[in-house]
Amino acid sequence: MKNDDKRQKNKAAGLLQQLALAPETLFKGAFLQQYGAVCFRLGDEDKVEILLVTSRQSRRWVIPKGWPIRRKKPFEAAATEAWEEAGVQGSVRKKPIGRYTYLKELGPDVVSPCMVDLFQIEVKRLTDDFKERGERVLVWVSPDEAARRVRELEPKSLLVSFRPHRPRARIKNRW
Repeated sequence: MKNDDKRQKNKAAGLLQQLALAPETLFKGAFLQQYGAVCFRLGDEDKVEILLVTSRQSRRWVIPKGWPIRRKKPFEAAATEAWEEAGVQGSVRKKPIGRYTYLKELGPDVVSPCMVDLFQIEVKRLTDDFKERGERVLVWVSPDEAARRVRELEPKSLLVSFRPHRPRARIKNRW
């Protein structure tokens, strides 16, 4: 195991031990809210590919996500995060496709429960010129591979079962 992996594992174990000693710290306030983007495209033979990015600090594989943005709706905030973190734009579904929770590290020895609402984005445009370019690595993978690479359990299940919600075609009556 690499030294960085050992440090991350020890750090996570330390945070969990602290929470076990004082579980009330998890529930004394409301969950923090974030918005995430499940960015996808259709590859060869219309197979779904999902975009993952590395986090800036730990270099873990994650989906683009971030905090609410003033005067933006949740799906717009998710699209903004996808643009800033990965340089992608596309068709955003306005309703969340799922939600997961995780423990957000806010500082040394400070964690808080966080809820992430996920919005799908069918990627139509990619650019190499985006805010966090050079700070992250991007990869397109199958839903199964995305689930394998992401560490948190809840997003794993959302990713492995991901099927794009596509608008239904309208059928005109000819009566």
